[in-house]
Amino acid sequence: MKTGTKLPDVTFRTRVRDDSIEGPNPFRWEDKSTADYFAGKRVILFSLPGAFTPTCSTYQLPGFENNFGDFQAQGIDEIYCLSVNDSFVMNQWAKAQGIENVKVIPDGSGEFTRKMGMLVHKDNLGFGPRSWRYAAIINDGVVEAWFEEPGLMDNCPDDPYGESSPETLLAHLTQAVAAE
Repeated sequence: MKTGTKLPDVTFRTRVRDDSIEGPNPFRWEDKSTADYFAGKRVILFSLPGAFTPTCSTYQLPGFENNFGDFQAQGIDEIYCLSVNDSFVMNQWAKAQGIENVKVIPDGSGEFTRKMGMLVHKDNLGFGPRSWRYAAIINDGVVEAWFEEPGLMDNCPDDPYGESSPETLLAHLTQAVAAE
């Protein structure tokens, strides 16, 4: 993915809370488009191999959550976490992590991830198709800055992490503001 590239237009199948629905699962289906998430906003999008996995749950998601105010101070409107997981899993992961600021995007079929060129097989871990770890600053649906972990490949024997960390993106944004 390159700077200046427009994000692919896909439909995400999400589950949203609806208090008019009674019972233990007060959620309804809601389709969201790429434009719904990205149009008219400057956001961070980070994608990872899977909800509830160690690096994602220990470092990446909490790091973006805990630094939300710092990112807002650098002109970021929203932070999105995307994974090739369904909406049920993504919502439960956000709940389990106590996430209030980062919004999760389910890419259950991997369509967005495939169109981004980031879909890899992780059969060696029993995962099947998943996202390679990356992050991006997106301005009105267009890639402003791209941060991809090295070694993009199917069945990678390790899980590189650093390029797509919240610390890397915050340093980039801080340096960009200082350079202006």
